Amino acid sequence: MSRTAPLMLNLSAADPRPITRQITDGIRRLIATGEIDVGAQLPSVRGLAKQLTVNPNTVAKAYSELNNEGWLDSRQGLGLFVAEPRQRFSDSERERRLAVAIDTFGAEVLGLGYTTDEILERLEVELSPLLDKRSA
Repeated sequence: MSRTAPLMLNLSAADPRPITRQITDGIRRLIATGEIDVGAQLPSVRGLAKQLTVNPNTVAKAYSELNNEGWLDSRQGLGLFVAEPRQRFSDSERERRLAVAIDTFGAEVLGLGYTTDEILERLEVELSPLLDKRSA
Protein backbone atom coordinates (compact mmCIF):
# COMPACT_ATOMS: atom_id res chain seq x y z
CA MET A 1 0.00 0.00 0.00
CA SER A 2 1.32 3.46 -0.91
CA ARG A 3 2.07 6.06 1.69
CA THR A 4 0.95 9.61 1.20
CA ALA A 5 3.80 11.79 -0.06
CA PRO A 6 4.27 15.00 1.92
CA LEU A 7 4.07 18.07 -0.29
CA MET A 8 6.51 20.78 0.66
CA LEU A 9 4.90 23.70 -1.11
CA ASN A 10 5.53 27.34 -0.35
CA LEU A 11 2.66 29.65 -1.17
CA SER A 12 3.06 33.38 -1.07
CA ALA A 13 0.50 36.16 -1.10
CA ALA A 14 3.23 38.33 -2.68
CA ASP A 15 3.48 35.95 -5.67
CA PRO A 16 1.54 37.40 -8.62
CA ARG A 17 0.34 33.91 -9.62
CA PRO A 18 -3.02 32.73 -8.29
CA ILE A 19 -2.82 30.23 -5.42
CA THR A 20 -4.11 27.44 -7.67
CA ARG A 21 -1.26 28.12 -10.09
CA GLN A 22 1.30 28.17 -7.27
CA ILE A 23 0.04 24.74 -6.16
CA THR A 24 0.08 23.23 -9.67
CA ASP A 25 3.51 24.68 -10.45
CA GLY A 26 4.89 23.43 -7.15
CA ILE A 27 3.57 19.90 -7.60
CA ARG A 28 4.80 19.79 -11.22
CA ARG A 29 8.27 20.80 -10.02
CA LEU A 30 8.28 18.16 -7.27
CA ILE A 31 7.28 15.47 -9.76
CA ALA A 32 9.60 16.64 -12.56
CA THR A 33 12.62 16.71 -10.25
CA GLY A 34 11.81 13.32 -8.76
CA GLU A 35 11.25 14.69 -5.27
CA ILE A 36 7.94 12.80 -5.35
CA ASP A 37 8.28 9.25 -6.64
CA VAL A 38 6.13 7.77 -9.40
CA GLY A 39 3.25 5.94 -7.76
CA ALA A 40 3.38 8.02 -4.58
CA GLN A 41 0.00 8.98 -3.18
CA LEU A 42 -0.73 12.66 -2.74
CA PRO A 43 -2.51 14.07 0.29
CA SER A 44 -6.29 14.29 0.12
CA VAL A 45 -7.85 17.54 -1.04
CA ARG A 46 -8.92 18.36 2.50
CA GLY A 47 -5.56 17.32 3.95
CA LEU A 48 -3.54 19.52 1.61
CA ALA A 49 -6.00 22.41 1.99
CA LYS A 50 -5.60 22.22 5.76
CA GLN A 51 -1.79 22.02 5.48
CA LEU A 52 -1.66 25.04 3.17
CA THR A 53 -4.53 26.88 4.90
CA VAL A 54 -6.42 27.37 1.65
CA ASN A 55 -9.93 26.57 0.47
CA PRO A 56 -10.38 22.89 -0.46
CA ASN A 57 -11.89 24.00 -3.79
CA THR A 58 -8.54 25.61 -4.65
CA VAL A 59 -6.69 22.32 -4.07
CA ALA A 60 -9.39 20.35 -5.92
CA LYS A 61 -8.99 22.65 -8.94
CA ALA A 62 -5.19 22.25 -8.90
CA TYR A 63 -5.44 18.46 -8.58
CA SER A 64 -8.00 18.32 -11.40
CA GLU A 65 -5.71 20.30 -13.71
CA LEU A 66 -2.74 18.06 -12.93
CA ASN A 67 -4.86 14.96 -13.43
CA ASN A 68 -6.13 16.23 -16.79
CA GLU A 69 -2.56 16.99 -17.91
CA GLY A 70 -1.41 13.48 -17.01
CA TRP A 71 0.78 14.34 -14.03
CA LEU A 72 -1.54 12.45 -11.66
CA ASP A 73 -3.62 9.27 -11.82
CA SER A 74 -6.93 9.20 -10.04
CA ARG A 75 -7.86 5.81 -8.57
CA GLN A 76 -11.50 5.51 -7.59
CA GLY A 77 -11.83 5.25 -3.83
CA LEU A 78 -8.06 5.34 -3.27
CA GLY A 79 -6.99 8.88 -4.13
CA LEU A 80 -4.49 10.56 -6.42
CA PHE A 81 -1.10 9.13 -7.33
CA VAL A 82 1.90 10.39 -9.30
CA ALA A 83 1.55 9.08 -12.87
CA GLU A 84 4.20 7.25 -14.86
CA PRO A 85 6.37 9.71 -16.80
CA ARG A 86 5.36 10.28 -20.38
CA GLN A 87 5.40 13.12 -22.83
CA ARG A 88 2.43 15.05 -21.55
CA PHE A 89 2.24 17.54 -24.40
CA SER A 90 2.66 17.47 -28.14
CA ASP A 91 5.90 18.89 -29.51
CA SER A 92 4.08 22.02 -30.67
CA GLU A 93 2.46 22.52 -27.23
CA ARG A 94 5.80 22.02 -25.51
CA GLU A 95 7.33 24.64 -27.83
CA ARG A 96 4.43 27.03 -27.20
CA ARG A 97 4.77 26.66 -23.43
CA LEU A 98 8.53 27.22 -23.58
CA ALA A 99 8.00 30.37 -25.66
CA VAL A 100 5.45 31.70 -23.15
CA ALA A 101 7.78 30.95 -20.23
CA ILE A 102 10.69 32.68 -21.95
CA ASP A 103 8.57 35.70 -22.87
CA THR A 104 7.32 35.99 -19.29
CA PHE A 105 10.82 35.55 -17.88
CA GLY A 106 12.23 38.10 -20.33
CA ALA A 107 9.58 40.66 -19.45
CA GLU A 108 10.39 40.25 -15.75
CA VAL A 109 14.21 40.50 -15.98
CA LEU A 110 14.73 42.86 -18.90
CA GLY A 111 14.62 46.01 -16.82
CA LEU A 112 16.82 44.71 -14.01
CA GLY A 113 20.07 45.66 -15.72
CA TYR A 114 21.74 42.25 -15.84
CA THR A 115 23.91 41.23 -18.77
CA THR A 116 22.99 38.16 -20.83
CA ASP A 117 25.96 36.30 -19.34
CA GLU A 118 24.85 37.11 -15.79
CA ILE A 119 21.31 35.92 -16.52
CA LEU A 120 22.49 32.70 -18.17
CA GLU A 121 24.91 31.99 -15.32
CA ARG A 122 22.14 32.47 -12.74
CA LEU A 123 19.78 30.24 -14.74
CA GLU A 124 22.39 27.50 -14.85
CA VAL A 125 23.01 27.77 -11.10
CA GLU A 126 19.28 27.59 -10.35
CA LEU A 127 18.29 24.91 -12.87
CA SER A 128 21.26 22.53 -12.59
CA PRO A 129 20.28 21.08 -9.19
CA LEU A 130 16.70 20.57 -10.38
CA LEU A 131 17.81 18.87 -13.60
CA ASP A 132 20.36 16.76 -11.69
CA LYS A 133 17.57 15.50 -9.37
CA ARG A 134 15.48 14.60 -12.39
CA SER A 135 18.23 12.53 -14.05
CA ALA A 136 19.42 10.83 -10.85
